[in-house]
Amino acid sequence: MMARLLVGLAGLMGAAGVALAAASAHGADASRLASASAMLLFHATAILAAVALLARGLLHGGIGLIAAFGFVIGAVLFAGDLTLRQYAGHSLFPYAAPTGGTVMIASWLAVTLAAVAARK
Repeated sequence: MMARLLVGLAGLMGAAGVALAAASAHGADASRLASASAMLLFHATAILAAVALLARGLLHGGIGLIAAFGFVIGAVLFAGDLTLRQYAGHSLFPYAAPTGGTVMIASWLAVTLAAVAARK
């Protein structure tokens, strides 16, 4: 169930990342959207990889799931904040983008821990 949810979220993140890349390429002064797109696309791929590694037992189950959901939360905070700044002119909340970035960094460290703690 959790794996399907993560795959679905990765698909949505990938679609949003491509849409933001297009908006960045065609919009005036839309450099924020390029960064938002990159974070969504990179982390959508990381989520898919984490799900595959979890299925093979190469990541500790609980820690790996936390890392994968951290990728979702971090990328959405980061990209959501930049996108809102671009289109609405204000932030999602103070420090939303840096908070999202910190969550993504912590999630990558959690992947490392999940690999070390895996039983295989």
